[in-house]
Amino acid sequence: MILVTGGLGFIGSHTVRALLDLGADCVVVQRRARELPPVLAGAQVKVEQADITDRDALLAVGRRHDITGIVHLAGSYPWPPVPEAPVEATRQALVGLLNIAQAAQDWGVRRLGIASTIGVYLGAENDGPLCEDAPLPMTAPVSIPTFKKVGEMLGGFLADTTGIDIVNCRISGTWGPLGHPDPFFAAPALIHAAAHGTAPDLTHLVHPAFAEDGLDLTYVKDTGRAIALLQLADKLNHRTYNVGSGRATTNAQIIEAILKTVPDAQVDLPTGGTAPHLVLDISRLKEDTGYQAEYDTERAVGDYLAWLRAGNNS
Repeated sequence: MILVTGGLGFIGSHTVRALLDLGADCVVVQRRARELPPVLAGAQVKVEQADITDRDALLAVGRRHDITGIVHLAGSYPWPPVPEAPVEATRQALVGLLNIAQAAQDWGVRRLGIASTIGVYLGAENDGPLCEDAPLPMTAPVSIPTFKKVGEMLGGFLADTTGIDIVNCRISGTWGPLGHPDPFFAAPALIHAAAHGTAPDLTHLVHPAFAEDGLDLTYVKDTGRAIALLQLADKLNHRTYNVGSGRATTNAQIIEAILKTVPDAQVDLPTGGTAPHLVLDISRLKEDTGYQAEYDTERAVGDYLAWLRAGNNS
């Protein structure tokens, strides 16, 4: 049975769905009680309410279930930042990660997968697709890549000293059903605007959006399946894997796909963008798991629009 932290959240619920579809049994750990999201409606999923920062409560889950693997997708970083209590927020983030590692050791799990981010590459040399062995800068502009870099280093130390198979999943920009307005790219806001017949609200973005801006974007159903394949693979040859599409998707391409379905959508963006196009090399992922993306930009846009028009809110 695979335990998934944050398994009722955005990426988590799609990862659980993919694990179930691949024949695995799942138990989900959530801090707050909530109903199964629509993508898991009717699924045979065990749900445990526990805070991963509470070590005793977390370890007790392993006494009720035969846990053979862990996918750690619950947030292990303070976002948004907590200016009034940064030290305590940092402590809680690291305690949660260490408790998960303790559980993996105590339960004798086969593999512990930990969510990282494409953001760890910010500031790295970017002459082409970014490989997992690219040197990373020691600094980061925001808290998420900062904590993910720390988590990767701690994971490497713990893997070496405990023998646990700890795998880092560097996840690209991910969007789709159950998502939220992302502070770093405009795609979700553009889709919501088209589905609801409104102009996009882009006030949440860290930087203004332009048509030419692009990023390695992955539809969440593909992201979840890639993480599930990494968790269930018989053998992995590396400790770190990029989880992405392997290509840049620009806002202009998103808009073009939207207009094919919603010709009158109010989703124009100004030209003149200079944002770098971070693209992940996903050769490792493909070679070790057989992963192939199922959603190109047009199919992803159509699927997400249909989801929202069916009455789903996110």
